[in-house]
This record gives sequence, structure tokens and C-alpha cells, in this order.
Amino acid sequence: MAEKLNVELRENFGKGASRRLRAESRIPAVLYGHGEDPVHLSLPGHDTALAARNPNALLELSLPDGSKNLALIKEIQRHPLKRSLNHLDLITVRKGEKVEVEIPVILTGEPVAPAAAFVELQTLTLLVDALSVPEQVEIDVEDTEDGFQVFAGDVTVPEGSELVSDVELLVASVALPRVEETEDEESEEATEVAEEPAEEE
Repeated sequence: MAEKLNVELRENFGKGASRRLRAESRIPAVLYGHGEDPVHLSLPGHDTALAARNPNALLELSLPDGSKNLALIKEIQRHPLKRSLNHLDLITVRKGEKVEVEIPVILTGEPVAPAAAFVELQTLTLLVDALSVPEQVEIDVEDTEDGFQVFAGDVTVPEGSELVSDVELLVASVALPRVEETEDEESEEATEVAEEPAEEE
């Protein structure tokens, strides 16, 4: 279901104008797509931040003239420290259209102890229906053991989706945690070195 946002057109551009917008709790954005000229928008800060928690959120943009556009978030720029939204790139989509999107990989279940599961690839690129973008791709690692691996071609993608990523990419693995040398072992080694007699000249 699309997140509904009432948006305004931007007439002033540049860093100064963008800073003034953010000071008013609004987010600058640009809408691209379908060969049309980019449209510069101002989005409501709070509602946009909530929608952007899903990186592939479908947005219904209501413009001042009464027209509506469906769009996907293409790119998010955040403040490097505060992590607040600085700018959004949006792409226009239409019903029945297919788009390529990056979908987060999530592991479910627990491997057999003491093995641990690791995500080797954070996202998979899928071709999906623009109006039905899945939130995540799940990989079940329940009761798997050391040495278990999942490649992109092994992943069951959500219904209606097609894998675009290279099928040979390693997506997840199960392995025994690396045991780091303990302080006691390090101290013992240091003692052994100290006790070795010095070579006579």
C-alpha cells in the first residue's frame, strides 16, 4: 500500500534553499522518470521520515494542482552524523511496470551451536512489480551446520520477482566462530620467551 504524502513544488534550489527547507521540517527531493523533465519537490519531514524507514517504500505524491504520482524512493541522502534525511531521489512508477530494486537480505532461524550464521551480501537485486515491492528476502538457516552456504541462485525470491544479481554471488554462510587467542595463552608464551637462556657470546 502506498504511503500518501502531500508535496509542494520547489522554485528555489541550491544548498542554501535546501537548508532553509530542512529548517522548516521539510525535505528537498527530485522526481525522475519516463523521459520527463525532473520535478523538484518539497516533502513533509515527519511523514517522509516514517515512510523512508522502508528503503523501497511506494509513495503516492499529491501535488498542489490535484494531480497524483506514484513513486519509489531511489536514493536517500542522510546527514553524516544525525542520520536525518537531507535529500531524496524519487522515480515515477506506473501500474504493471517492472523495476529493479535492492531488497535487504534477512536470516531466519538458528544454526546448530556453536556455529553462527553470517550475511555475506546485504541486498539482492530483483526485478519486481513496481506496485508490489517486497520488503525483504528471507533465508532460513534453522538447524544448518558449519560449512552451509547459500548463493544467489539458491534463494527463493518473493512471488512475482525475478533475480537480477549474479547467481554465483555468496549471500549467506554458516561457520564456526573464530577463537581468538586468550590473554592467558599470550601470557604463557611471554613467560616461555623470558625463561629461555640468553645465548653466550
